[in-house]
Amino acid sequence: MTTRLFHISDVHFGVEDRAALDAVARAVAEEKPDALVVTGDLTQRAKHSEYAAAARWLGQIEVPVWLDPGNHDMPYYNLWERFSDPFGRFHKLRAEVAVERFETDDLVLVPLNTNIPAQRRWPWSDGVVTAEAQARTLQEVAGHEADGRWLIVTAHHPLHGPKPGGPNATIGGDAAYSALVEAGIDAVLSGHIHTPFNEYRRCDQGEGGAQVIGAGTLSTRLRHGAPPSYNVLTCTRRGAQAAGEIHVEQRALAPSPR
Repeated sequence: MTTRLFHISDVHFGVEDRAALDAVARAVAEEKPDALVVTGDLTQRAKHSEYAAAARWLGQIEVPVWLDPGNHDMPYYNLWERFSDPFGRFHKLRAEVAVERFETDDLVLVPLNTNIPAQRRWPWSDGVVTAEAQARTLQEVAGHEADGRWLIVTAHHPLHGPKPGGPNATIGGDAAYSALVEAGIDAVLSGHIHTPFNEYRRCDQGEGGAQVIGAGTLSTRLRHGAPPSYNVLTCTRRGAQAAGEIHVEQRALAPSPR
């Protein structure tokens, strides 16, 4: 069996790259992947108008949609709402266009929320893995660890730093990554840095490792010379006669002229 996922991130409706989004929508319609995974930062400032634009675009996608929140998806201008209901607008969108659970004969997706409304550092954009968020994800992983399918955690922020053993902008990321690997996860999908990556990363704490896969951006907020892009994951289930694999194709797109 094989499951194919399209993995996008950091669309940033409000400063989205419309041509890149059109290219992804066409590819979804033509290739019909099993799901579209969006690892956060759907909006630029979490405005109602930006969420409405996201809902219109995602509403045309005719495969299951999986959504994670990003740091840009919490209210930016309304501080009362940011602290009293930081994910209310995101949850409303997810209820309209996305699935709460996704699994196939080959894999299971498990979410990890790496966002909090405020931090003791500035800017507030980098990730934080709280004990509660880590516990929720580990609990869900524990329900699937023995069934032989790929266990793929999805989050907005990478759980690891740019270099093994080096600084990590995600507070609690190293410890969470080690705990998840020990629990049996196989891969982590993320975004945030607007640059795609795909590597096997060993734990800085503990033993073992997992495949870490990052999607680029579909916005005009390009970084490090990377163009708009998205990933196509082909996940082949492990069996008695085969090791299985998660193959990642990175698809670069031409940026829209400014």
